[in-house]
Amino acid sequence: MSKRPNIIYFMTDQHRADWLGCAGHPVVKTPNIDGIAARGIRFTNFYVTSPVCMPNRGAIFTGRYPSVNGVRHNGLPLPADANTFVDVLRAGGYHTASIGKSHFQPFTNRPIKREDEGHVANPDVPEARKPNGMKYASEHPDTYKGTEYHVLPVPYYGFDHVRMVTNHSDECGGHYLQWLRRQTSEWACLRDRRNQLPHNYTNPQAFRTRVPEELYPTFYIRDEARAFLKSRAGEDDPFFAFISFPDPHHPFTPPGKYWDMYDPDDFRIDLPYRAHKNPPPQLREWKRLMDEGITPSNPQQAFMASERQIREAMALTAGMVTMIDDAVGDILQTLDASGLAEDTIVIFNSDHGDYMGAFSLLLKGPFPHSSINRVPFIWADPHRDGGRVADGLATSIDIGPTLLERCGMLPYYGMQGRPFLDQLDGGRPARKAVLIEHEENKLYPGFEKRPNMRNLVTPSHRMTVYKGLEFGELYNLRADPEETLNLWDAPQAAADKAEMMFALNQAMLDAIAHGPRPERYA
Repeated sequence: MSKRPNIIYFMTDQHRADWLGCAGHPVVKTPNIDGIAARGIRFTNFYVTSPVCMPNRGAIFTGRYPSVNGVRHNGLPLPADANTFVDVLRAGGYHTASIGKSHFQPFTNRPIKREDEGHVANPDVPEARKPNGMKYASEHPDTYKGTEYHVLPVPYYGFDHVRMVTNHSDECGGHYLQWLRRQTSEWACLRDRRNQLPHNYTNPQAFRTRVPEELYPTFYIRDEARAFLKSRAGEDDPFFAFISFPDPHHPFTPPGKYWDMYDPDDFRIDLPYRAHKNPPPQLREWKRLMDEGITPSNPQQAFMASERQIREAMALTAGMVTMIDDAVGDILQTLDASGLAEDTIVIFNSDHGDYMGAFSLLLKGPFPHSSINRVPFIWADPHRDGGRVADGLATSIDIGPTLLERCGMLPYYGMQGRPFLDQLDGGRPARKAVLIEHEENKLYPGFEKRPNMRNLVTPSHRMTVYKGLEFGELYNLRADPEETLNLWDAPQAAADKAEMMFALNQAMLDAIAHGPRPERYA
């Protein structure tokens, strides 16, 4: 065995914390992920640092808040000069691999609209920092034309081996698309939505893809991960493998048998819109749009849906989750067959959740409910007792520091996360409260400007403040765990509001950048 443990870090995309069999979901089947939980520690109150792909991934890998590391919202690349915890592992002798979706840089061609920025930049000196010469095109679609693998400059944020998958569902790009072009000359036809297989679903995000299971991105990632593990068999140096699936993120396109594996009628909607006793403005506006039959022109925006459309999304999401579970099982079989399992930590996590019917919403957006802020997190360590549940608070910014401490490595100066190894051993949580930063890159219903908010979650409450707006949200999680009664203006909650406001103030002060390290006194 290696002196330091190997590490496999599985990540899914837009996956609610309760959408696993081991988390008590009554329908979805995830036997392989449940197996990780059976020998590991499953967290029940694990929160994101931001409920958006790029900001939360940036926070995970740097151990620094989005407001500090530069990735405040989607579309902002992780700066090339940013260190990650993977850089530390690599410097300590780890062989590092990223297989699947990384999303450290933008992977679309869509430009940001500037009409809501609030100012016009100086054309000669447009930014607060001088250009560093980086084009940040490593995940851009134009980088992956043709059939031959584009060679990325490495280390790529600490990773020596990279198999890039960009975008989501059957529309993925990157190395996957270059591989797909080599497999079949019909690749474009298979992915053309006009050629989708017939179905009777009405959800606007449901597409029955013609891409067969063996050519779908999930199984490309599976096979690349298995090949990497086989290459590490018998090697002395430990490895860190980040295996990141772009599903079950919308659009909902489970291939083959996974499309009709689940029946929409088997799912319940436990938290419809009417369950909220005093909905905030964005919820009311989403409801108005649904009642008027208006769906977002931007497919990335959350929307309110009918009961039938929500059940369809649930059934297709369940198929995508089980598909990932099957891939995870195959990867773990290869790990075991390669003789590596007994010295490998296995982590399962997601970058953020999905409303998936909460108050009749789908996808994610600037309504900070636990369905998008709370995510699955499982840690299986061959040198720790498993089969346990950790109910205390934990957060994604702390993953990197925890891995470094487990591997006996020091963090770099400026890392803001806190290791939660004691919590893994049944001790006290590293945090009494979790700060969640959420800044959007586009306008949303119910807002006149791009939403920017800060959330604080404690064991007893969730508070949200919105930049430039007088309204906020306050929920008593012990009396109201589903967050259905906003106490922001309630006189009986005034003391709790003041206490939470002070705690939020302290958390935001703690989130101020640590660094660079000063070399001398002034």
